[in-house]
Amino acid sequence: MKPLFTVHAGEYLVGSHIEAHYPKWNVWVPSKDTGVDLLVTNAQATKAVSLQVKFSKDFNPTHRPILLQSKLMAAGWWTHQEKKIKDSHADFWVFVLPSFMERETSFIIIQPKELLRRFRTIHGRAGKRIHSYLWVTKTGRCWEARGLTNPDQERIAFDRFTSRDRDFTSFLNGWSEIEKRMK
Repeated sequence: MKPLFTVHAGEYLVGSHIEAHYPKWNVWVPSKDTGVDLLVTNAQATKAVSLQVKFSKDFNPTHRPILLQSKLMAAGWWTHQEKKIKDSHADFWVFVLPSFMERETSFIIIQPKELLRRFRTIHGRAGKRIHSYLWVTKTGRCWEARGLTNPDQERIAFDRFTSRDRDFTSFLNGWSEIEKRMK
């Protein structure tokens, strides 16, 4: 065990959210990197959920046209190794996306198996790296936007885009799945 350990911003934001909204849960930080960033237990430590946390700054105000900027809460960018998702021991991956303009944080909470299925459907199995752009709209929708055309991006902005596999809205602030496991 190393004597000095720090958490990154995403882990801090997830832990803070849990402590603020679920006071009967405990948040634990592992002493070594095993692919699980946080362990959440009930007060008796009889039930546990493991989380892999992924953080992105908000790329919306610097990388999006003005039209999209006005409609998006936040736009994150992540790079993943397919093998890490496939071999993940975490129960859930939590994508943390703080909004630069709105001062609000979005959490996209998804099981790694479903995440990998969607990424393979959207991006194929071409390589080891998967680039992902998760966008959260001000109307409360969440989309995987990597590789979309400009017209499709505008459809996202105006809530006219449809794609079952690219629609991550059901995972947006999806704490209910963790709640179910903690009961």
